[in-house]
Amino acid sequence: MAKAIMIQGTMSNVGKSLLAGAFCRIFAQDGYKVAPFKSQNMALNSFITKEGLEMGRAQVMQAQAAGIEPSVLMNPILLKPTSDVGSQVIVNGKVLGNMKAREYYTHKKELIPHIMSAYRRLEEKYDIIVLEGAGSPAEINLKSQDIVNMGMAKLAKSPVILAGDIDRGGVFAQLAGTMMLLEPQEQELVKGLIVNKFRGEREILAPGLTMMEEISKRPVLGVVPYMHLDIDDEDSLSQRLDQNMAGGKIDIAVIRFPRISNFTDFNFLSSIKGVSVRYVSCVSQLKNPDILFLPGTKNTMGDLQWLRECGLEAQIKKFASRGGVIFGICGGYQMLGEEIKDPVNAEHGGSMAGIGLLPAVTVFEQEKATTQTKGYFSKVDGALSGLSGVFIEGYEIHMGKTMLQAEQGLVHFTETNGQEVSQMEGCQRGNVYGSYLHGIFDGEQAVQKLLEGLCKVKGISIGDIKPISQQEYRENQYDLLAQGVRENVEMDKIYEILERGI
Repeated sequence: MAKAIMIQGTMSNVGKSLLAGAFCRIFAQDGYKVAPFKSQNMALNSFITKEGLEMGRAQVMQAQAAGIEPSVLMNPILLKPTSDVGSQVIVNGKVLGNMKAREYYTHKKELIPHIMSAYRRLEEKYDIIVLEGAGSPAEINLKSQDIVNMGMAKLAKSPVILAGDIDRGGVFAQLAGTMMLLEPQEQELVKGLIVNKFRGEREILAPGLTMMEEISKRPVLGVVPYMHLDIDDEDSLSQRLDQNMAGGKIDIAVIRFPRISNFTDFNFLSSIKGVSVRYVSCVSQLKNPDILFLPGTKNTMGDLQWLRECGLEAQIKKFASRGGVIFGICGGYQMLGEEIKDPVNAEHGGSMAGIGLLPAVTVFEQEKATTQTKGYFSKVDGALSGLSGVFIEGYEIHMGKTMLQAEQGLVHFTETNGQEVSQMEGCQRGNVYGSYLHGIFDGEQAVQKLLEGLCKVKGISIGDIKPISQQEYRENQYDLLAQGVRENVEMDKIYEILERGI
């Protein structure tokens, strides 16, 4: 059976996901078959597997770092917040339903058999499982129902490495306080500490590390520097969303909805030299981009209402009237249509007018579409006509169906979940476009044609603006992540902890 090691953190956003990804990469580089695992993930960035099942994006990143195909076994429970007090609950890649926090809290231990079934199947196939916790294991009001931190460590019989974030300050209080609030048997599971996101000279930190070891009775296994890497982030805590300054030859603006989802759709674009991707949450930030994206959202109707109340809808319409290029993806595509209807109360119930820039009507249904899809752009009009015929692939995650008021779609799907199809999807009118396909601009050719079209509209030469190989770029980022951790963590002691277990 596989050996296990678990990364837990003193709070959210201490870097657990990236540390787990680094260990996945390191173990794989050292010749082991390794897989990630997170029993319960809460995030609006998700992914569809080749089987058409939905899982958290962080475990996809970790699987890629390990060099393996992402599987829903790596994230059996995914919570996608729909409001401040409720989430859509996804179990084994399929929607179980929407639940308020209190309702889920009282039922989540019933999901342990699903969690352990997934974990055991991974355990039979791999040499090492790298588990990731969530938030903090010291949330004393939640510990009795814990299935993702110490509760999961006990079930998996996994030793724990506790990480703290020094970049935010107070790392010693984080680590010492967390250890103090753990039960004695939980403290026994913690085999070492990691200080993450360090900027400065380690010699100055040394006295504090010594005191921390004396207080916690645990070794500090490493001080990992703050690394400037371009790797998919887990959720909306991502610093990418704070980027709102234009600085590139091509200026791309993305509406930052309150419940924005799958903003990883724009990560590849942001990696290109000469292209700036910025996130807009108020009228003053919009300005005059070369293209405006309306991204996915977990609450289309709620975020459309927000768009109206903050004045951005009116500005989007003005931008379109001037010939501005607009592209909606998933929920953003739904908003751009004439109307959104919700007869099944998937979100708010009733109906509301869309922005009205595309000849389409969306009707929500109970069944959720989750597919991996391949195809090509059909005949594209307007500023992005160069995309015509270009191959695309990605995935769909949405609750509604969108019906066109015109014949011409935007893309032609040829394969969904491995099955041959012939299906038109998406919509266009002038310089306004929409599609359900996440990852539609993850391909090098599609991005190249997109940028060429935007440069032509702007009247400039594309020059040296050129997408690199996404696969090569991503693999390089994972190698840099692994190198940064390998050089600053005592990996020999990590292997000793793996061997000893608990």
